Amino acid sequence: MRQILNATFRVQETAPSPRLEALGQLTMHPLWGLPIVLAVLALVYLFVGVLGARILVDWFEGTLFGRLINPAVTALVAPLPLPIVREFLVGPYGLVTMALTYGLAIVLPIVATFFIAFGILEDSGYLPRLAVMANQVFKAMGLNGKAVLPMILGLGCDTMATLTARIMDSRKERVIVTLLLALGVPCSAQLGVILGMLGALPPAAALLWLATVAGVLLAVGFLASRVLPGESSEFVLEIPPLRLPQASNLLIKTAARIEWYLREVIPVFVLGTAVLFALDETGLLARIEHVLSPVVVSWLGLPAAATGVLLVGFLRRDYGAAGLFALATAGALSVRQTVVALVVITLFIPCIAALLMIVREHGLRVALTMLATVLAVVLLVGGALNLALGGLHVPLG
Repeated sequence: MRQILNATFRVQETAPSPRLEALGQLTMHPLWGLPIVLAVLALVYLFVGVLGARILVDWFEGTLFGRLINPAVTALVAPLPLPIVREFLVGPYGLVTMALTYGLAIVLPIVATFFIAFGILEDSGYLPRLAVMANQVFKAMGLNGKAVLPMILGLGCDTMATLTARIMDSRKERVIVTLLLALGVPCSAQLGVILGMLGALPPAAALLWLATVAGVLLAVGFLASRVLPGESSEFVLEIPPLRLPQASNLLIKTAARIEWYLREVIPVFVLGTAVLFALDETGLLARIEHVLSPVVVSWLGLPAAATGVLLVGFLRRDYGAAGLFALATAGALSVRQTVVALVVITLFIPCIAALLMIVREHGLRVALTMLATVLAVVLLVGGALNLALGGLHVPLG
């Protein structure tokens, strides 16, 4: 058998690069590993938040759709006899002017750059090292560094990340990870839009958003670790060698993820727009905005138009984020409102797909308890932040 294997397979062993090996050790150093983490996060922010959310979105939304596609489609459907058909295609809640503009002009450029950045982190072998650096933080929440892996995967898709929470060794840890995913880990499309909105804010506002979300995750995780019964497990993780990513791998993985986005997410954007269009045409949207105005307008301090955005955010949180991006771009949100809106949409209830996955993994009772917990937290934190920024006159500029 060994002779057959030797004749069939050829194993070529390559010595690791001394420089990469030394850098790999630095990435896990208690002191030098922290600035490396900050540098990596800063590069991801610049790549996604500046290149993707500013340069590419400006061209796709302002030039491609704003000056070419949307005017052309508007002129094309103008002769149609039924006004409702024209409104459905190119109106305020139109299939082209809203669904495709959001999905292809606003979210897709941001998602594509995020997928590239995420693929580089994957192929380089840095993600397990990030788990080592995050171990002490997760200990405060009754978890260990392995929890950072489903959290990182949640930046791609919370639904699949909920499934990968199985890598945690105890049921208590799996429930806590799932709760944190449902609460404050935005998926790739949502995170990309958030980074794009943060890029237009003063640094103090962006830091406030980050501190608020991180503080809520730490507080909820800490409380959950004290309330839920069970023990925590030990931290054991295999660390691969640090290596240079291959362009072919990045191209294949990025293309596959973009294909998934076009196949799975764009139809939801179309469905969400159709729901908003139906609600608007029947007058229900105005009634819902009126009923929810004490919460959205008075408590959260957001404009009434944000009500519809939050409603369809339950279909997909990234669709809600894209709606907020459009409001901010149109000048409908002040800096204070933008910070509150970003905190709310980040901590918003999980989308339908993620909720169904929670039901599958933990049962209906646990899923409903998590849903109620997340809703209570987001309303409490969003309202308190709005009151604090308004009453204390916190400078964000």
